[in-house]
Amino acid sequence: MAEKKAVKAVKSTKEAPVVKSLEDLKKDLAAKLNDQLEAKRGHRAGELQNPRVLTHTRKDIARLKTAIRAEELKETK
Repeated sequence: MAEKKAVKAVKSTKEAPVVKSLEDLKKDLAAKLNDQLEAKRGHRAGELQNPRVLTHTRKDIARLKTAIRAEELKETK
């Protein structure tokens, strides 16, 4: 007979969103923009080990901008 593999419990990837204030989101955005600038500089100089950092940082910036816009719209209503 074939042995059965143990099935691991898969944790849900969608967790409850962390609610941050608009100021915190803007601070995070400024930090990510600075990280992106440093990563681009390192990539041009050939020092960047993992070029995927550029893509992840760009997507994080987009997520932060979306969250900031949502908060701004929430405040206007």
